[in-house]
Amino acid sequence: MSGAGKKVVDVAFKAGRTIDWEGMAKLIVSDEARKEFATLRRAFDEVNTALQTKFSQEPEPIDWEYYRKGIGSKLVDMYKEAYESIEIPKYVDTVTPQYKPKFDALVVELKEAEEKSLKESERLEKEIAEVQELKKKISTMTADEYFAKHPELKKKFDDEIRNDYWGY
Repeated sequence: MSGAGKKVVDVAFKAGRTIDWEGMAKLIVSDEARKEFATLRRAFDEVNTALQTKFSQEPEPIDWEYYRKGIGSKLVDMYKEAYESIEIPKYVDTVTPQYKPKFDALVVELKEAEEKSLKESERLEKEIAEVQELKKKISTMTADEYFAKHPELKKKFDDEIRNDYWGY
């Protein structure tokens, strides 16, 4: 197998092991996204399987004697010499070193954005819970109970009354 093919197979195999498919699936909320995610995972597995089977095996050696019997030794020897003189160059990765720092910076940025998103999500969930609780109690709530939860509004109304501002 050529060096490039083996490297592709190795990278794909390692990627398949390191992807947390179950963890990502837990984060998906909509049915449409789940379907797309399942399609992505299936496609990834198919490509990974194809890479594993096609490129991980050495090609079968050529049976030169079989061809000598049918074609003739002179022509077969010429092809054998040409075949053996072919040198497949080793793959030298010049792209990864260029993009690795950029990728690492994006990963750090992604982690920061994830943390911000999780904090904002928590804040919004608390706010939703407060609004739902307020919605349940609003019909029986007194002004004092409401102002106890929202002291800034009580202060604002008290200041308006103190300053004799009645909204007109």
